[in-house]
Amino acid sequence: MTNNKELSRRDFLHSAGAISGISCLRIAAPALVSLTQAACSAKEQSAAFVTLGEAEAADFSAIAARIIPTTETPGATEAGVIYFIDRAFGEEESGSLNVARDGLDALNATLPDATRFADLDETMQDVLLKSIESDGFFNLLRTMTVFGFFAMSSYGGNKDHIGWDLIGFKGHHGAWEYPFGYYDAAVHGGSYDGE
Repeated sequence: MTNNKELSRRDFLHSAGAISGISCLRIAAPALVSLTQAACSAKEQSAAFVTLGEAEAADFSAIAARIIPTTETPGATEAGVIYFIDRAFGEEESGSLNVARDGLDALNATLPDATRFADLDETMQDVLLKSIESDGFFNLLRTMTVFGFFAMSSYGGNKDHIGWDLIGFKGHHGAWEYPFGYYDAAVHGGSYDGE
């Protein structure tokens, strides 16, 4: 790389959103539709968790909140990512639930007494996550967090289009609607301005 400048949070999220969007479409888009619709309903109603227990949901939510933290902009907490994760582990990602639970148990086993990850302050949470950032457990939670943050709001996660708004994605319309290019503009009587 010719530029060693660190990526801004917006650049990181924009790249992560693009990558996760491509991955989602290629790998699991059809399967994610049903789970994200259910997650949306749970998120909007602040319903009880379907798959996760309260303590593990608190830990997974805290992990997601450190992956996409709340800063001057909303993060995973505001986007309702935990509801996406809860439904995903109960349905299409049920095969990964034991991996996630085992990873969480191993993480919590490093803590004194009956302390859990969610009980720690953010600085200590970051230290622990940095120590496992190359583990499959962390990568699983990171992927689930990014998917939940950028999923279509109507299907779950991305509450109130938080993820889309953060990266400037103007996708608050159906896939068949303009603007997706000059061809849509011509069909719908508009003009394409190159943006």
